[in-house]
Amino acid sequence: LLKGNDFFASLARLEVSELIAALEKGTDEIQSLSNQLRKLLSLPPEARQETGATKPAAAETKPGAADSAISASTPAVSPDVPAAGASIAEDSCPGLPAVQPVSRPGAVQDKGEGGLVRVRSENMNRLMALAGEFLVQTQSVKTVYQSLLGLKRDIVELEKPLRLFSEDQMKNEDGEGNANIGETITRVAYFEQTVSQEVIRFERFSRRLEHLAHRLYNEVISSRMVPFSDGLHGFSRMVRDLARETGKQIRFEIAGNTTPVDRDILEKLEAPLSHLIRNAIDHGMETPHERIAAGKPAEGTITLEARHIAGMLNISLSDDGRGINPEDLRGKVVEKGFVTSEMAGSLSRAELFEFLFLPGFSTARGVTEISGRGVGLDVVFNMAHEVGGTVRVDSESGRGSRFQLQLPLTLSVLRTLLLSIDGEPYALPLSRIDRVLSLSHTDIREIEDRQYCTLDGENVGILSARQLFQLPPDSRSEDRLNVVVISDRLNRYGLVVDDVIGEENLVVRPLDSRLGKVPNVSAGAILDDGSPVVIFDADDLVRSIHQLLTAGKLQKVGKGIPAVTAAKKRVLIVDDSLTVREVERRLLETAGYEVLTAVDGVDGWNTLTAQSFDLLISDVDMPRMNGIDLVRTVKADPLLKEMPVMIVSYKDREEDRLRGLEAGANYYLTKGSFHDESLLTAVRDLIGEP
Repeated sequence: LLKGNDFFASLARLEVSELIAALEKGTDEIQSLSNQLRKLLSLPPEARQETGATKPAAAETKPGAADSAISASTPAVSPDVPAAGASIAEDSCPGLPAVQPVSRPGAVQDKGEGGLVRVRSENMNRLMALAGEFLVQTQSVKTVYQSLLGLKRDIVELEKPLRLFSEDQMKNEDGEGNANIGETITRVAYFEQTVSQEVIRFERFSRRLEHLAHRLYNEVISSRMVPFSDGLHGFSRMVRDLARETGKQIRFEIAGNTTPVDRDILEKLEAPLSHLIRNAIDHGMETPHERIAAGKPAEGTITLEARHIAGMLNISLSDDGRGINPEDLRGKVVEKGFVTSEMAGSLSRAELFEFLFLPGFSTARGVTEISGRGVGLDVVFNMAHEVGGTVRVDSESGRGSRFQLQLPLTLSVLRTLLLSIDGEPYALPLSRIDRVLSLSHTDIREIEDRQYCTLDGENVGILSARQLFQLPPDSRSEDRLNVVVISDRLNRYGLVVDDVIGEENLVVRPLDSRLGKVPNVSAGAILDDGSPVVIFDADDLVRSIHQLLTAGKLQKVGKGIPAVTAAKKRVLIVDDSLTVREVERRLLETAGYEVLTAVDGVDGWNTLTAQSFDLLISDVDMPRMNGIDLVRTVKADPLLKEMPVMIVSYKDREEDRLRGLEAGANYYLTKGSFHDESLLTAVRDLIGEP
């Protein structure tokens, strides 16, 4: 690690003309360092700790003893030998080196590379960020190369009029003038030849530099990677034990054992995957008699699969059990008081399935040792959201269920789509883009003063990015519109942008913490030419678009004429659960209130300081700033302390009620009493009719 830092520091001190020799000289050093890091991090933590704790006296033991001890305590991970009873589907990841198994003692002795070093994770993160920065900055070399090509073309163009002028002068028989012009042409030709040679050399250097940057980045990434199977220890035994306990016959299959997975992400996956497997066994799988009666084999199958798709890690857990009955789930949602029966009847399958991820929500009839223990699928959603991923569920009654997690391979470099809005570049993560469309004005329809396009058989609301960011309307008259379709778990919208620039890999740079949560922005980055670019927060964008569309404050695409709407009483809902926010928002908007939402206390506070509201509705348990702290902050502010505050908690805890009221909340609504009439009644009591 120190050698790697020294190498990059030395590169920073060199001139461009010296880089070629330095990089050629350092190739072997980089390869050696990468191999050592890769060998170290392919071992499990306990093996590295044992090696790191070895005293110097251990060097006096006989050769191979240390390696033998490591081998005995660390079973080798071989991609060729699957675990018993598991089926393996190998996946390839373009551009990413395969994860190597732990070397046998003999191999370590032969190479003489048995020494291991304990490296802190933050040091590895910095090294990976530096390698990613190096990878992105090599793209700027292409810009220099294009400039050199342009210079060469200019020289060629300059040579042409000189030759024509020389021919004209020869007709005048001016010997001295012809000699001077001839010498000038010769020197220009020599200069053109020299530039051409340097362009060729620079192009070769550019290719080598880019190749080296990719190799270095992939090696650093692979040093953090471990086989997917490393995080599955105990799952097969857990399935066998639970199957025996429930009297079910279950076959547990694993596909993609050798798929490389980031070590940190794999550690975070253990609890969510364990919960999903328990749910599949307890809720999903039928008994042998039930399966035979349904025309299925007596033995059910649960499949866990890991693959790399489009630069993302995709993990799916599927079963061929009874599946989720949408009508039973609809009834459970109404029974728990989340929505009315009328609203539940209008929910789509996707919207219904989102209730499964609510904190504490469970379809279990009672508490058991297997599932229904008060821990809901929100642990799965929280893990995916924490690393910038998504989770989706699909189920068909009688045929089984599938949970899919889409997670990033790494958080240091992000694949984005660059967009142009009012002459400035913006970046949107590719993983959050559903579609990029080019629409004519005839493709856009208007329903109830809102503009839509039809996509996959459904109406998708359209909004101009210029209006979203309060920029002047586009004065250009374009025949076609560039539309980027984005979505969250419930809504899908089209954002009209001026131009689509193209794909770009960006090194993510977090915003200064003093800025707080900037609306619609997640991070920043630096482009190849050194200019800064903002990276959009896709979830925030969808929420902002939804708020504008539902509030009716719209401008027609291409017309720039704002609609005039009557002022409504405004309510801010602060809750980290998307489904809870949507349920409350729909209830209040149906009643005539204008509603905005925020994802946590910090986001809510930033929204309160930027806009005016008549009422604040907040949850209690939220990341970054909880509801109690938010209420205290609001009541301590001279401009906001008179605003009514309501706390709606889905955990009926008396201590939360007392803390909320002591903090200054005007109303406290608990899960047991929450339904549409009680919420609307409380809102009317606090701020009156819309």
